[in-house]
Amino acid sequence: MIKPLLKPKQLALAITAALASAGFSVQANAQQAYDPDPYTTSDFGGVGLLQTPTARMNSEGHITIGYSDTDDYRRTSVTLQVFDWLEATARYTDLRYNFYSDVDEFSGDQTLKDKGFDLKFRLYQESQWLPEVAVGLRDLGGTGLFGGEYFVASKALTTEHLGTFDFHLGLGFGYLGVRDNAYNPFCEITDEFCIRKRGSTPGGGDVEWDKMFKGPAATFGGIEWQTPLDGLRIKAEYDPNDYSRERNPNPIDPENPRVIVQDSFWNFGAEYELNDFLNLKLGYQRGNTMTFGFSFRYNLATAYQVKTEPPLRDARYSTASNFNDVDLQRLSQDLLNETGFRVKQVQANEQEVTLYAEQTRYRDREEAVEKAARILSNELPENIQRYAIAETNDGVDIVQYNINAPYYKSAARAERFYREEDDAITLSNVYRTTDRAYNTPNDVARSSTKGPTTGQNQWCDDNQASNACVTRTRSTGYSLTPSLSQAFGGAENFYIYQLALMANGHYNFSNKLKLNGTVGLNVINNYDEFNFLIDGQNNPLPRVRTRIREYADNQDLWLQNAQLTYIDQADTNWYYSLYGGYLERMFGGVGGEILYRPLNSRWAVGFDLNYVQQRDPDNSFSFEDYDVFTGHASLYWQPKLIPDTLIKLQAGRFLAGDEGVQVDVSHQFDSGVRAGAYAAFTNVSREEYGEGGFTKGFYISIPFDLFFVRNTLSRGTIGWNPITRDGGQMLNRSVNLYDTTEARGFAVGKD
Repeated sequence: MIKPLLKPKQLALAITAALASAGFSVQANAQQAYDPDPYTTSDFGGVGLLQTPTARMNSEGHITIGYSDTDDYRRTSVTLQVFDWLEATARYTDLRYNFYSDVDEFSGDQTLKDKGFDLKFRLYQESQWLPEVAVGLRDLGGTGLFGGEYFVASKALTTEHLGTFDFHLGLGFGYLGVRDNAYNPFCEITDEFCIRKRGSTPGGGDVEWDKMFKGPAATFGGIEWQTPLDGLRIKAEYDPNDYSRERNPNPIDPENPRVIVQDSFWNFGAEYELNDFLNLKLGYQRGNTMTFGFSFRYNLATAYQVKTEPPLRDARYSTASNFNDVDLQRLSQDLLNETGFRVKQVQANEQEVTLYAEQTRYRDREEAVEKAARILSNELPENIQRYAIAETNDGVDIVQYNINAPYYKSAARAERFYREEDDAITLSNVYRTTDRAYNTPNDVARSSTKGPTTGQNQWCDDNQASNACVTRTRSTGYSLTPSLSQAFGGAENFYIYQLALMANGHYNFSNKLKLNGTVGLNVINNYDEFNFLIDGQNNPLPRVRTRIREYADNQDLWLQNAQLTYIDQADTNWYYSLYGGYLERMFGGVGGEILYRPLNSRWAVGFDLNYVQQRDPDNSFSFEDYDVFTGHASLYWQPKLIPDTLIKLQAGRFLAGDEGVQVDVSHQFDSGVRAGAYAAFTNVSREEYGEGGFTKGFYISIPFDLFFVRNTLSRGTIGWNPITRDGGQMLNRSVNLYDTTEARGFAVGKD
């Protein structure tokens, strides 16, 4: 039998003709006119109908956490719109009629949890006459139970009184092509595309490129009606799967394994938007099964917290006739309170004033510098021609903000037309001068999370021949923070966690030499259930991470880390650090790092080398016999074609002695939230590595100032590591020069 095939162009014309003949008005992205994130997710996660995807995409940063129950499968998913053209979904599917394993001692009566990861790329954005078109990959790098690929097109119609109708039509392969009711167009390239290999790589984890877009193909599609009733959507779809090939590994009832019966290939559902964050859904699928679910929706890119920070000061004329009239003590305190700049030293002459300062609170340096420029223009003498704020961090120079004082004041005071205050501010490397220097008292800077700082209690002129002018830089500080370690999808328990309270402290011997440490106190954890690779089992790799149960469960009070760190500059763009001690929970030793990072550049290069030894999980101060040299050459790159994205490549030796490369790609939204994924590929074979194939994970880094009314530089990270193995594991260094020099990073439009 010859199977029909609609080519993309024919598909677009067919949809357009059908819509026009229906007498509706065609409007591209009509829903976007009143809702920036109007599209809902399917049972699998990802924008779609019920079982099938659509070409639709929500706005960048939109995240949906969803749950669906279709009797045989209970799915929990997280969908993130990484870019406006890329959607990513991570998912767990609970196969409720199958055991996790056929070994009772391993997983007991836990049901099987299948991990999945999906990607969808937009190929064409909807126009007046042509539909939106996307291509997608489902269940990448998993067991392949639900693996498939697809092309799909979507076109919206808006009526005056009946609401919006969104039509979808697609061509699927793999799990989305089981019905085999269409011709696979890739067979025209080579006959190899006509056959799809059954099964998957034992243990899962591999991206099976050799299967993609191969084998039987099926058409799918449907319609979503956004009804006039606010928040109510009705969905209908044609399912491309006939469920004849569903797998049943380790059935709970081996004598009578579960068989999915399909009485109809049409699925129907309704979804109701209860509020801006929560959706409820109900469905009737396969002609015999009631389904239900819900989803939480939010946009990470537009997240914002109203601040109670002091506003930008009004521009006025200074009353100081010369620099000696300036109250530097009050000026320094004002800068700290209103801009977050902790001034360490001031250098001045008749024309220029340079402040050397650390930024303590503001992620948005533009806002901080804008406020600081206004304070300086109001307080410093009118004859000063340039203000400079030289930002330092951990005793090294980062970036200098230079302010053309006459230009800035004329713009701020509206004395000249067509002048903008931002145009008066430029970036440069930090320049040390021999001008008259004034040291600030260190105890000017205190915060609610740090202990009191000791130091000089008065300003002094460094050019005076007096011992009183020697600034003491020793300081101490501390903080208390909660910590959550977690792992999902384990054989013993789906969710394994440890909640602890971490006490952090530091002591600065000088601006460049610091001692810091962290003590952990266990609050609650269930790592005692983690039993993979228990003592006595044969493992071809050194156990560098799979011993996590011992470290999490053997001590309720432990020393997390304690290290001495020295940071300095070899030249303007070269930074280096030396460190030693208990570097992380599982390893201690010595190491060093060097970083080359030009100012406002899209790239940087770094090298680190460490000699480490495994710590005793029963005694925080003792070591075991295993040791290793580990280190990496690192390339950091912010590509021009993908704004606000960092690609990090690190090649070298990992903790288990394996060698290879780790790739980390992250994207930062306007809110400061950063989403990323990483994967490590080493010379460890699949047999040596074990289940999962290679190390991979995902994370979301959230700035804490999204939760507070005051700015802060602190962040928290939520990570998802699908499975913990020993290959491809890196040392968790607490000091990273790329992070230390973050303010040197590339910023669009900055000179």
